[in-house]
Amino acid sequence: MIILKRLLRDRGAVIALAIIILYVVLGFAAPFVTVHDPNHIDTANKYSGISLQHFLGTDHLGRDILTRLIYAIRPSLLYVFVALFISVLLGAILGFVSGYFLGYIDALIMRMCDVMLAFPSYVVTLALIALFGMGAENIIMAFILTRWAWFCRVIRTSVMQYTDSDHVKFAQTIGMSDLKIIHRHIMPLTLGDIAIISSSSMCSMILQISGFSFLGLGVKAPTAEWGMMLNEARKVMFTHPEMMFAPGIAIVIIVMAFNFLSDALQIAIDPRISSKEQLRSVKKGLVQS
Repeated sequence: MIILKRLLRDRGAVIALAIIILYVVLGFAAPFVTVHDPNHIDTANKYSGISLQHFLGTDHLGRDILTRLIYAIRPSLLYVFVALFISVLLGAILGFVSGYFLGYIDALIMRMCDVMLAFPSYVVTLALIALFGMGAENIIMAFILTRWAWFCRVIRTSVMQYTDSDHVKFAQTIGMSDLKIIHRHIMPLTLGDIAIISSSSMCSMILQISGFSFLGLGVKAPTAEWGMMLNEARKVMFTHPEMMFAPGIAIVIIVMAFNFLSDALQIAIDPRISSKEQLRSVKKGLVQS
């Protein structure tokens, strides 16, 4: 609750949360907030400008850009949420087990992480696309296969740090079970760290899935996706540059929102970070003067 109160005092964090919630709501409620079919083709009305019927105009097939922009939230953001949740869940379970029990279990899990982290996510994604074909499902699978190991390592380090604290050692001394110790004394302390790395990881995952779709390796047509919309707009970027603005701005806004949220979470969890930055800026100004 204290962390939440600190977070809500940060105006940037509140704005970032509002933007993320707005995106999620629009993604779920896309059929109810739009009047057009995202895949409806009307070549007689292609490249139409901004009007009351089409607020952002239409693309090369006469499809409403705003409608496709809203429907694109699902593969560009909501699918990434699913991949992130599964990755964090797997990484947290193995990270807690590895960081708390140590010994042979820790060595085995860490070797598994080493193997998975030896392959960059781009390489794993390209391999899955080569084996199973294009599609958002393969990109999501690649995210899960590569990200869980990274989350596991980070969470393990955090768990090992809190395991050495006095209140955990006291709980072990009085005979409290390991599951209760993890649930009551270690998990609440690590939730902040997990939230920080999750919010920062969302940025790279959104950019990756949009990047693969831009290259034609992600979401299959005619499904709307921000990267695919940028790829379609690239062909007419000189004659109709406005087509690139909408998906590009949508990506920039959501990535900036998660970046601001990640920074705000770090300051909310450890307020000393903000004071250190302020002190560093003051010293820098004194040196320059």
